[in-house]
Amino acid sequence: MKYTYSPRGVCSREMEIEMDGDIIKSVKIVGGCAGNTVGVSRLVEGMHIDEAIKRMKGIPCGNKGTSCPDQLAIALEQIKNKQN
Repeated sequence: MKYTYSPRGVCSREMEIEMDGDIIKSVKIVGGCAGNTVGVSRLVEGMHIDEAIKRMKGIPCGNKGTSCPDQLAIALEQIKNKQN
């Protein structure tokens, strides 16, 4: 199933997440620092949703109080809540 999330407080503008049950099939992050967002996207592919949330939740970017990985974790939490 595909989901779209609009991150807040970061440079990226949109996150497109494809799930296969509880496994992250793919992530595309539009905007933001390309090297970091592509890297994060590839690292979480094939990962269980709970593990990805655990690893990324609360990561800050500078003094923003959030980051693209943190916003991805928030998006995954919302997806998880919709699945239950």
